[in-house]
Amino acid sequence: MDSKVSNNISRTMEFLEEQFEHSEYMRNNPADKRYRWEHTMRVAHIGRQIAQGDGLDEEILVIGCLLHDLSYVDTFHSEDDWLNHGRRAAELARPFLETLELNAEQIDEICYGIAIHVDDHADFPGERTPLAVSIGDCDNIDRFDVYRIIEALKRQGFLDLPYEEQVEYVAKVLERLKKYKGIEMATKTGTRLWVERISFQIQFFEKLEAQLKSSVFSSIPL
Repeated sequence: MDSKVSNNISRTMEFLEEQFEHSEYMRNNPADKRYRWEHTMRVAHIGRQIAQGDGLDEEILVIGCLLHDLSYVDTFHSEDDWLNHGRRAAELARPFLETLELNAEQIDEICYGIAIHVDDHADFPGERTPLAVSIGDCDNIDRFDVYRIIEALKRQGFLDLPYEEQVEYVAKVLERLKKYKGIEMATKTGTRLWVERISFQIQFFEKLEAQLKSSVFSSIPL
């Protein structure tokens, strides 16, 4: 990247860090703050990979990824707040983006991509360019990476579940993952990264399922 690109991304990082530091919700929920920051960094790294792999504007995609969850500095009071967090993030991001060395079309593309990344809807007109859609793709790719396996099992209290519920949970996860594997992202690189991660999760849960089944004596052939 040249110095201009680096400056825009550096300023975005500084802005994001400042918003996190000044957020009452983040101050009161340090674990959520840490997770949201680390997730955002991972999404930005995925954005860089996709941009480089498919010839997209690396600066624009990375900035969009860095700001995609900006609205988490707010306190969500309802399911609707979560559902609207992409549109709210775009609203919060636009005034800052207008201070960067970006043109109006680039700002609109970033904001549209951020707005649609949750439920594929924006509250303003825009174009579903590969770059705009890739902001949500990057988010989803991280959501199905290794860290989320740990997070999901912990949230489920998997180790404390009765054996039958463990088996049922793993079977449902595998059924869902196999459906997800066929989803295509907006770019070839995004699709490749998605399939790699879903395939890893499938392999993990298939091994877990096999281990669970071997945990009872009745499964041993006579």
